[in-house]
Amino acid sequence: MTGGTPPGAPHHPGPHHPGPHRPGPLPLGAAVGVAVGCGVLMALQSRINGELGRRLGDGFAAAALSFTIGLVIVLVIVALLPSARRGTRTALVEVRRRRLPAWTLFAGFGGAVFVLSQGLTTALIGVSLFTVAFVGGQTVSGLLVDRAGLGPGGVRYLTLRRVLGALIALTVVAWSVVVHIRPGTPLWLLLLPVLAGAAVAVQQAANGRVANAAGTAVTSTLFNFIAGSVALIVAALAHGALAGALPASLPPDWWLYLGGPIGVTFIFALATAVRTTGVLLLGLCSVVGQLTGSIVIDLVAPGSGHSVDWTTPVAAALVVAAVLVVSAPALTRTRRR
Repeated sequence: MTGGTPPGAPHHPGPHHPGPHRPGPLPLGAAVGVAVGCGVLMALQSRINGELGRRLGDGFAAAALSFTIGLVIVLVIVALLPSARRGTRTALVEVRRRRLPAWTLFAGFGGAVFVLSQGLTTALIGVSLFTVAFVGGQTVSGLLVDRAGLGPGGVRYLTLRRVLGALIALTVVAWSVVVHIRPGTPLWLLLLPVLAGAAVAVQQAANGRVANAAGTAVTSTLFNFIAGSVALIVAALAHGALAGALPASLPPDWWLYLGGPIGVTFIFALATAVRTTGVLLLGLCSVVGQLTGSIVIDLVAPGSGHSVDWTTPVAAALVVAAVLVVSAPALTRTRRR
């Protein structure tokens, strides 16, 4: 359920569908601020969805509910925007003509894994540790996704700098997992955010291809929420059948249902900011926002029984360093332009 774009995957307008006229790009300072703010929103969404899962006693139901609320919002937006409806038709035509791989329309499965992992883990391990593991998985997976050429920018070959950055991120995640293992803590609880980061890297690469083909990012957002909602509803029903029951009631606190709207907000905000920053600088700024926001959230409003120790800020700083190592060459080119 995330709409950010992975480091290393540049945005190019589709050659066949340049898309509708859009307002001019944001100034660079404003675009950087938007990207950092979106990272904070992603961390906030993790906290909200994690708490919803804890209150319901069912992380599967919480994820399905959050994603479905987002789907309703996107459907309303698509109904109101003719350009979004045209983009949806265009993407389907491109799939039928085999110019767009059909699997890219199901990229929302990656977002579903992300939101599900929020609902199952963040209330227990904290938003900051979740974010460190998530960003580490995303960085390493993004390296492999770029090498495979799954994104709109085609194949990006491995370099020593990019491999070194990915290894730093992977090492930090492994260290964070080891130092936070406690007796009785399931290992999957700490590894699930890593898997979510890897899935989101593939999701974002597919999103770029769909947006290019359709001429609008609204179309990729729509297909993301459709695929993710269906997957999570099926998972929630299956889990409820195995557990013997679905949650009997919903908590009354209105803010617990803001995960979906927040997701829609940062998806569209990132799509606006990327026109100025480029994809790589956008990804770096959003990562800084995620890590900073997650630590602040855990300090101000920690999850039940969770507190921040010294290892989490250190791990966050090292992950930022890893992303800087991966991004440095492209950031230099961005400044020269």
